[in-house]
Amino acid sequence: MMPQHVELSDAAKATASGPHLQLRRVLGMRDLVSMIVGSVIGSGIFLVPGAVLRAVDKSVTLAAMAWFAGGVLSLLGALTYGELSAMKPQTGGLYVYIRDCFGSLTAFLFGWTMFFVISSGTIAGLAVAFSAYLGEFLKLSAPAAKAVSILMIATITAINVRGTRQSADLLNLTTTIKVTAILLMSIALLWVGRNPLPSARGSLTHSNSTFSGFGLAMISVLWAYEGWQYATYSAGEIVDPQRNFPRAFFTGLAALIGIYLFANLGYLVALGPEGVSSSSRVAASAVAAVIGIGIAKLVAIAILISMFSAANSMILTAPRVYYAMAKDRLFFKRFSEVHPRFGTPAFAIIGTGTWSAVLAASGTFEQLLTYVVSIGWIFYALAAASIFVYRRRAPDAVRPFRVPGYPLTPLIFILSAMGLVGNTAARQPGQVTIGLGIVFLGVPAYLFWQRKVK
Repeated sequence: MMPQHVELSDAAKATASGPHLQLRRVLGMRDLVSMIVGSVIGSGIFLVPGAVLRAVDKSVTLAAMAWFAGGVLSLLGALTYGELSAMKPQTGGLYVYIRDCFGSLTAFLFGWTMFFVISSGTIAGLAVAFSAYLGEFLKLSAPAAKAVSILMIATITAINVRGTRQSADLLNLTTTIKVTAILLMSIALLWVGRNPLPSARGSLTHSNSTFSGFGLAMISVLWAYEGWQYATYSAGEIVDPQRNFPRAFFTGLAALIGIYLFANLGYLVALGPEGVSSSSRVAASAVAAVIGIGIAKLVAIAILISMFSAANSMILTAPRVYYAMAKDRLFFKRFSEVHPRFGTPAFAIIGTGTWSAVLAASGTFEQLLTYVVSIGWIFYALAAASIFVYRRRAPDAVRPFRVPGYPLTPLIFILSAMGLVGNTAARQPGQVTIGLGIVFLGVPAYLFWQRKVK
């Protein structure tokens, strides 16, 4: 039997928990779009294009198809989550959908993996990369670099504890700066670059034998698009979520597809397929090649802002999952508390920041993320699959937005997500096995908290 969850009215919640202990709806459409774009654009678009082109044997056409397909698949998932978020605009997002449709244990394992590896590990990775790029301007020893990483995490943690509105304002600013920087960089590369693009026909004819690498390219592309689902975690703080979520997901993903394709075009005109495929830091290489090494320093600044913005977006959203888990009494009790003055889940934010700092200082985040990052797509597929359960169980529920193309839209996303996991399992079975092991380490923890509930 599926678990049933009885919803309290806002008045009942206020009576039970006190008037100041609920998260406040203070985020609008612009904030939601910034969350989606800000979480996705970290360092991927500055680094990944070379790996994508190498995977398809330098076929420009196949690489462009991979970037477009990755964006479309993400959009299909976002539209699916758009219906779910509009129907159930509750704090926790994916955690809530998985809990309602597939049980509290499955939802707990998702939250457990998010906290201990996926979100905290990603924040740690961004912080470590931030200190590495800062090293281009300041000579940092290894201890100093770790200190910078921890300071970066402490800064965004403090901002997010201080207020959701303040964090969102900072996110809006940094997201605007990094998108503007990418667009200006791409325009400059297209203006100054001299490499002609290969014709589509020639590129495909040359690459018929490289279609097998398309799946490998898609893994890199989907990693670059990773993060748009984080916006669902803050559903309980969105003003008019029924209207804003679908619009924001479509706007954000459409913008990301355009930005990524435009940036790749600039790289190719600046460096050519050979130059892009041989570079692991393609943005800096492209700017240095056609504009100058001095100007390339500006790219490093843009990357610093981009990584700071992405980390801030994640710590703005991910702790809401742990807050929802704690509200279900399946995680640390203090994580369910809302700061009486700031209106934020302060302890959940501090816990996220602290664990992220530990991972950054120890350097273990890289190994953990390697094992678990592909496993996350199992949970993303489950969350999308919940749309079928909700439609069957509650056919008459109010749905302000219905995903277009149902049931194909969610089905294609689910199959693509499972295909990604299957492809990883076939290529790296040991990695996936260890990843699943890390996830299932949460079972004893779930039993512990479940026993406390009883």
